[in-house]
Amino acid sequence: MNLFFLKKAIGLLLMPLSIVILLLLIAIIFYRSRRTLSFLSLFLATSLLIISSYPPISQSLISSLEDKYPVYNISSEREHQSLDFIVVLGCYHFSDAKLPATIELKTCSLQRLVEAIRLANLYPEASLIMSGSAGHNPQSNAVKMKEAAILMGINPRRILTENTPRDTEDEAILIAPQLEGKQSVLITNADHMHRALNYFSQHGATPTAAPASFYAKGDVKSSGLDILFYLPKSSSLQTTSVYWYETLGLTAQWFKQLLKPKIKSTPSKLEASQELITTLPKDK
Repeated sequence: MNLFFLKKAIGLLLMPLSIVILLLLIAIIFYRSRRTLSFLSLFLATSLLIISSYPPISQSLISSLEDKYPVYNISSEREHQSLDFIVVLGCYHFSDAKLPATIELKTCSLQRLVEAIRLANLYPEASLIMSGSAGHNPQSNAVKMKEAAILMGINPRRILTENTPRDTEDEAILIAPQLEGKQSVLITNADHMHRALNYFSQHGATPTAAPASFYAKGDVKSSGLDILFYLPKSSSLQTTSVYWYETLGLTAQWFKQLLKPKIKSTPSKLEASQELITTLPKDK
């Protein structure tokens, strides 16, 4: 099996819902032969499901990741700052010829694209680097986000694409060399930002964080006054799963860096040449 897909499969098996299903299967299989094991598995499955679906817990967990980096705004110290690159990490889309590119994007890609367009309007001189492979689709996620950005009014000459990376580490290896000596921002989901910046830092780039979306929104204290806030929800289970996925990713990243502390970046294969990047006309 391909190492990339093996990594994804192991991550999926370690998600809270997968563990709950496994424990329930154990409870059913050993119901007659080993009652104690069956009861323990049922108890653990029920407890894990309730805890993972409990909004106060899921909000607290995800906030520990999302609160690391604030939303990118033009502060007094950034008021006269120029920006060279807006880097948008890839996510997912579903190809459907009947739909416009904006609707083909999954929520994570659309959220990142909207933030990229917001910053592109604030910094009309900046070029956008869209990233992401095709997966099982005929077009890469980078190309699909470029199409969507054009539909939303961005000049196509401002957009560069990197079509080959399948994960964040690939993106850092390919894009980080292009950011050396440049002012840049990195756009991804708030929960994913810490791991993404770690990869870019390992490959010599230090873009500014521009988180695109947050699971923890609003005033949690005000939410606590609502009785419904304390009822288990499927959305909270998803939030807990996202937190757990990122925690696993950060742990794997730490181990890889521990075993291989020095990583050498490889030249980028950006669709546009370096000459185009350095001579790209700027919109005013």
